[in-house]
Amino acid sequence: MNITSIVHVVLLFVSVLVLAPLLGNYMARVYSGGRHPLSFLRPVERFLYKLLRVDSGKSMTWKAYASAVAAFSAISLVLLFLLLLLQEYMPLNPAGVKNIPWDLAFNTAASFVTNTNWQSYSGEASASYFSQMLGLTVQNFVSAAVGMAVVLVLIRGLMHKKSEAVDKNPGLGNFWVDMTRSVLYILLPLSIIVSGMLVSEGVIQNLDPYQTAASLEGKEIVIPMGPAASQIAIKQLGTNGGGFFGVNSAHPFENPTPVSGFLELLSILLIPAAFPFMYGRMIGNRRQGVVIFGVMLALFTAGIAVSLSSEYAFGTMEGKELRFGIVDSAVWSVSTTATSNGSVNSMHDSLSPLSGMIALINMLLGEVIFGGVGCGLYGILAFVIITVFICGLMVGRSPEYLGKKIESFEVKLAILVVILPTALALTMTAIGSLLPEALAVRANAGPHGLSEILYAFASPAGNNGSAFAGIGTNILFFNVAQGFVMLLSRFGIIFAILAIAGSFARKRTIPPGEGTFTTDTILFGAMLAGVIIIIGGLNVFPVLTLGPVLEHLAMQAGLVF
Repeated sequence: MNITSIVHVVLLFVSVLVLAPLLGNYMARVYSGGRHPLSFLRPVERFLYKLLRVDSGKSMTWKAYASAVAAFSAISLVLLFLLLLLQEYMPLNPAGVKNIPWDLAFNTAASFVTNTNWQSYSGEASASYFSQMLGLTVQNFVSAAVGMAVVLVLIRGLMHKKSEAVDKNPGLGNFWVDMTRSVLYILLPLSIIVSGMLVSEGVIQNLDPYQTAASLEGKEIVIPMGPAASQIAIKQLGTNGGGFFGVNSAHPFENPTPVSGFLELLSILLIPAAFPFMYGRMIGNRRQGVVIFGVMLALFTAGIAVSLSSEYAFGTMEGKELRFGIVDSAVWSVSTTATSNGSVNSMHDSLSPLSGMIALINMLLGEVIFGGVGCGLYGILAFVIITVFICGLMVGRSPEYLGKKIESFEVKLAILVVILPTALALTMTAIGSLLPEALAVRANAGPHGLSEILYAFASPAGNNGSAFAGIGTNILFFNVAQGFVMLLSRFGIIFAILAIAGSFARKRTIPPGEGTFTTDTILFGAMLAGVIIIIGGLNVFPVLTLGPVLEHLAMQAGLVF
């Protein structure tokens, strides 16, 4: 590891540690309706409510909120599906890109509506400018905003205080207001800033026709053009990850310089890292947010350490860009899978077995190590509920969190949130491992082949979107199966979280007593990290043993499958 790589990693950590609390405090003011630096845009906000005929003062129950999420997402799914099916007849298609087949269109629509952004196609070859801008980029904003809105409901449920439980259906905010504020005050301003910085580094942003040039061998090659910078900014900030180009941030038009690479990596981590600080501020206990952030950071750092040590142990540059090297490739792979982002700057199929395992673990844990925007926080809060329940059993007291008693209903739903992505991924991996058409598109047999199929379902189940790139998933089975996995995982978890929020909001707030287990200490943070590791280990250890662990041991022994 050279000094440049060390400086790069240190600067990344320092930037996150400095900027995340500032952004978190700003986000808390935005969602609380207080004054903030962009308050001058409130006339625009009010105009949007009037245009959409939204009563911004009307607060929804959790069921009404869930209905709004479902309706908005269903309409988005249908519209994007039709757009991709008919893109050949739409404007802004200078390359003459054809319509996308129905199964791939379903997979892509489900992917972008669920904030997964899995791509079984190459963006510059399969999607027109119109589809990229009106379809995919718009979903990059609104699908991210859905996750941000949902976690606000859980926070409000925990904050809802009363002396006795008399409100059967307490209001938990307005979905349309939360969505509007997420886009108008957070995602859009940051995207404008980041896209401008990316353009200054050489990332392309135009509507020009594709260019042609002659290669050194004299063959004609096509050079793709298009509005890349605007999509890249929001795909990173919104933990979307779907690339304008097929090879994502390994493409020189998408990531041309070390500065652009650093900006994109920082953008991946920034908003997810800010959410715990926002949470602490909104509930009036900043230490709660700091403890959650500390657990996320510790697990993230451990993942980078394992990945880097494994990559340097094997020292291979296969699947990596020379201009990035081992360090940037390994740090990116951990960052993109820890944050539910999914963009890549190297081929994950060529990672060392243990590096690939870290990427799989990040996704199979439910994307709680920072995680997606909003999704990561409500995912780790499900683990908090489980941890508090276990601690309550240990001290012989009814478990409470922020003054709300945790009962079987919340624990059952929290368990569902934790195990649903893994259950979906493992079930579909088992089915895929038995189907000849799925086995035929693997690039490798043996344990690595199992890892390829597992990754192809772990990524959609975790709403991550990164690809192992060693398996051809653009076939009917994968397109349809992955599409349903993405939808079931995303909305199964969202509806469970909203139900937990509604349950908490109806509970009487209990003042802390001598037996109350505090949840804003280092001790609780250690227990939370332990629960995440243990539950995650119980869920995924067997399949990882048959995949990357077995491959690692085989490589050390010099065995070839």
